[in-house]
Order: sequence, then C-alpha cells, then structure tokens
Amino acid sequence: MTLQSILNQFVTLWVVIDPIGTIPVFIAITAGTAATMRKKVALQAALVSAGVLLFFLVFGQMLINALDIGLNSFQVAGGIVLFLFALTMIFGEPRTESDRKAITDLTEEDPVKPNPAIFPLAVPSLASPGAMLAIVILTDNNRFSVTDQAVTAVIMLVVIAAAYVLMRLADPIIKLIGHAGSAIVSRVMGMILASVAANAVLKALLTIFATGEL
Repeated sequence: MTLQSILNQFVTLWVVIDPIGTIPVFIAITAGTAATMRKKVALQAALVSAGVLLFFLVFGQMLINALDIGLNSFQVAGGIVLFLFALTMIFGEPRTESDRKAITDLTEEDPVKPNPAIFPLAVPSLASPGAMLAIVILTDNNRFSVTDQAVTAVIMLVVIAAAYVLMRLADPIIKLIGHAGSAIVSRVMGMILASVAANAVLKALLTIFATGEL
C-alpha cells in the first residue's frame, strides 16, 4: 500500500467516523457528571466503536452481501437515528442531579437500561453506518490483501484514538461553561447534529433517486 493510499484512507475514515462531530454528543450525555465518569464514558465509547468497526472489517462484507444492504440505506437509517437523538438534545429538560446519577449508574452496571457510552456515543456517532460500510469497502477481499486490510485496521484505530483524545479534551470545556452553559451548548449542538443528520439522509435519498441504488 502506497503512502498516497494510506493518506486517502485516513481522510476517508476521519470524515466518516468524524471525531470532531462526536464532541457535541459527548458533551450532551456527560454534562454535569464527574471528570472520572467522563473519562470512563470516553474510553468505553472508543473501545466499543473500535470493536464494532473491527467486526465489520472482518465479517462486514459477508454480512452485507448476505442481507443485500446498500450504503445509501445504511446512511438513511443512521441519519434518522442521529436526528432523533438530536431532538432529545434540543427539547430535553436540563439534567437534574438524579439524571446525572442515572448516567453514572448506567456507565457502571445496569443490564436493563442502555449505556449512553454505547448508544448514542459509540453507535451511531463514532461507528456510524457510513463508517461501517466505508470499512467494508476499504477492505474488500476481492481488491485488498490481508496486509492492506491490516493497515486499514491500524488507520481506523488511529482515528478512534483521536476521537478519544478529543472527548477527553471536552473536560475543560465542561468545567468552563458549568451546568447552565452545558444546557445551552447541548441545545446548540443538538441543532448542529440535527442538521448533519438531515444532510446525511438527504444526500442518501438524492443518490438513491439519481442512481436507483439502495
């Protein structure tokens, strides 16, 4: 694999995983929680998203071919899920102490309730449908050797590591703005996230209408 190919793959994975775009989601679900808990949520999200993408790297091509699922369909589904979460950021009530305790409990141990580090942070924010399919395309067994696929895996892990670092850097932001500021930021970021989600859905729909490919 050439240096140009490695650079192209890095840019592609950076765009579809979008570490910077994950920061609004991270701030929204961890606002008002302790720094140690934010660190734990960031680490869990990074590990889970890496595991999901590695699964698609190894088994994704076989799975998608078996189910006959297209990139555009994945993109629409992921965009809708992100949009629905963005609505909770915009219209949700500011977190009370009990809410923050609930987040703490979820990130520790609760077999029933969903873990916010897994949803929506790891999936579909980091391990988005676009990222899953991008991994499958970049590791096509018909075009890439095992060595090339291993290089792609390393590049993907580097991008996930960058996302983890950026989530950790969100701590000073949360400390600076406080609870009231985090409520405002959550709504503003919710609007941004809703726009990104709507854009993903519209692009996928336009591609479907133009090419007829799902």
